[in-house]
Amino acid sequence: MSISSRKHTHQVLIGNVRMGGGAPIVVQSMTNTDTADVDGTVKQIIELATAGSEMVRVTVNNEDSARAVPDIVNRLAQKGFYTPIIGDFHFNGHKLLEKYPDCAQALAKYRINPGNVGKGKARDPQFQQMIEFAVRYNKPVRIGVNGGSLDQAVLTRLLDDNRKRANPLDLPAITREAIILSALESAAKAVELGLGKDKIVLSCKISDVQELIRIYEDLSNRCDYALHLGLTEAGMGSKGIVASSAALAVLMQQGIGDTVRVSLTPEPGAPRTNEVVVAQEILQTMGFRSFTPLVIACPGCGRTTSDYFQKLAKDIQAFLRDQMPVWRDRYKGVEDMKVAVMGCVVNGPGESKNANIGISLPGTGESPVAPVYEDGVKTVTLKGDNIAEEFQALVERYIESHYSPQ
Repeated sequence: MSISSRKHTHQVLIGNVRMGGGAPIVVQSMTNTDTADVDGTVKQIIELATAGSEMVRVTVNNEDSARAVPDIVNRLAQKGFYTPIIGDFHFNGHKLLEKYPDCAQALAKYRINPGNVGKGKARDPQFQQMIEFAVRYNKPVRIGVNGGSLDQAVLTRLLDDNRKRANPLDLPAITREAIILSALESAAKAVELGLGKDKIVLSCKISDVQELIRIYEDLSNRCDYALHLGLTEAGMGSKGIVASSAALAVLMQQGIGDTVRVSLTPEPGAPRTNEVVVAQEILQTMGFRSFTPLVIACPGCGRTTSDYFQKLAKDIQAFLRDQMPVWRDRYKGVEDMKVAVMGCVVNGPGESKNANIGISLPGTGESPVAPVYEDGVKTVTLKGDNIAEEFQALVERYIESHYSPQ
C-alpha cells in the first residue's frame, strides 16, 4: 500500500528521497542531541533511521555544529546509512554556510525561517545569501514559517492595511494571512533568486489544531509547492499524539501534505524514536502507507479478566516492529500484513479469520485453548504454557512462506 497525498505539487529530491508530485508521504524527524557531539548525533540518527525516519533534521546553530556536519554524514555512510540530513538554521545560517562550505555541501536540505533569518534591513540580504548558497550547492530549501517566530514586518504591514478597511478583520484572521504570506512571498523571492520550484518546500506551523488546519487549507489552495506538515509544540504523551493525529489526519484526508513530522515533547527516559512511530502509525491507520504489520487487538471487558491477551498483543507488536528493519529488505509486502490477538469468543474467531494470521485466546470461563487462523482457515489449536512462544513462531513461519524474498 502506497498512496500519495497530493497529486499536483512539484516533486522535490532530497538526497535519495522524493517528496511531492505523486511520491508517497515522507516521515521526517529531528535530533535533540548537541550536533557538535558527533558520536551522540550519529547514534541518534541511526536510531531514528532504523525506526523508519526517512529524513532527519539536525540543529546547525554555531560553528562547532557546522564543523561537525560533514563528519556526521561521513560516519553515517561508513555505517551504511544514507538518510538525508537537513540543516536547521536560525539567525546565523548565512554566516555558517559561508564559513563552512563542507557543511553546505554535506547537507541534503536547508531549513530557513523567514521570521528570524534577519531583522530589519539585514533580513532581505541574509535571506538572499541563504538562497544563493542553496543554488550554488544545488540544495532544496524548506521555507518554514512558525507562528511563534512570525516575521513581524509582514504582520505589521497587514495590520496597517487592515486599519484602512471598512470592515477590519479580527486578529486571528490577520495572523493566519501573515503566516501564509510570509511563506509565499519568501518562496517567490527564492524563485527570483534562481531557486527552482522543485527545490522549495513550504511549511506554516503553529500549535493550535484548528488554526493549523485553516492555514494549510488556504496555503494549499494558493500554491503548488511541496508542503511539510507538522503541529509544532504538540506537547507530551497522549496530548501530543492526539493533537498531531487530529490535525494531520484532517489535512492528509484532503490531499494536503507531502512530508510529516510529529513534534512530540519526549517524556523523561523515552526514546526519541517515539515521534517516528507515531507518524508512521498515523499514515498507516489513514491508509496512506504501510510500515509494519498491524496488530489488531480487542480492548478487553468482563470476559477477559486475565491480562494474558494484552501481554501477548504487546509482545507481538514489539516483536514485529523490532524485526521490520530486517524484514523490510527481505520480505516484499510484509508491512501490509495484519495480525489479530483477540481475548474471547465474542469477536475473537471473526477478527482472527479476517486477519492474515490471528489467535483467539480463551476468555473467562472458556475452554483453555486458543485456535489460530491463517487466511481465514483454522490451522491449529494451541494450549498449555507456551502459547505466546508458539504463536510467535507461527507468525514467523507465515511470513517466511507468504512473502517472497526481495
